[in-house]
Amino acid sequence: MVELKTPAEIERMRVTGQFVAGVLAELRERAQVGVNLLDLEQHVRERIRERGAVSCYWDYSPSFGRGPFRNTVCLSVNDAVLHGLPFDYALRDGDVLSMDLAVSIDGWVADAAVTVIVGTADEQDRRLVRTTEQALAAAVEAARPGNRIGDISAAIAAVARGNGYRVNTEFGGHGLGRTMHEDPHVANDGRPGRGMVLRPGLTVALEPWLAAGTDRIVTDPDGWTLRSADGSRTAHSEHTVAVTEDGPLVLTLAA
Repeated sequence: MVELKTPAEIERMRVTGQFVAGVLAELRERAQVGVNLLDLEQHVRERIRERGAVSCYWDYSPSFGRGPFRNTVCLSVNDAVLHGLPFDYALRDGDVLSMDLAVSIDGWVADAAVTVIVGTADEQDRRLVRTTEQALAAAVEAARPGNRIGDISAAIAAVARGNGYRVNTEFGGHGLGRTMHEDPHVANDGRPGRGMVLRPGLTVALEPWLAAGTDRIVTDPDGWTLRSADGSRTAHSEHTVAVTEDGPLVLTLAA
């Protein structure tokens, strides 16, 4: 069931989104050579506690994971792209780190992700990250009243394929609001003009992710971390977006 939000409810989600964006900006600054992933996890825990927010990941137990997830942020390094469990690992020069954060404040959720390159950046890694960012921008632009879910999916895939990458459709975007995952599902590939009509009040997390050399993924023994099947580098970009009468409104921007 799709729940359309009122303008007042969207503003409450934007409060959460600004917090999420702020914490991700802090993590971006902290993600330096030698910093341990567990230190980044601890920083997020402290920020959530200080704000009186609630982690959407802590104790999360979906069918696709080996629950419960007992961390507050997904940290995925190099060939890991989604649902990475923070572990005792010191970041190295050239690492590609994806950071995905979802929290609830006063009952309203926002979800976002960024990918950073630690220290010295390889140009191929820059191109991969930049492509996910461009695909996200195209997805946001397509999130307009009267368009359809397929228009968003097709916009993501067009950017990805236009840059020579393959697209996986097992995991993609999703509705959200009172909980982290709601209808509809927003695949990262699709056909224009197909799927549900976008109406004002729809709120979705749009999240293109790519691997440099494949569209297949494998799951770590931890039951959570998803990696590229060929070991190639990966990247992930995500925003929470509201469809409004005036067009798309990105809710996960820093205040």
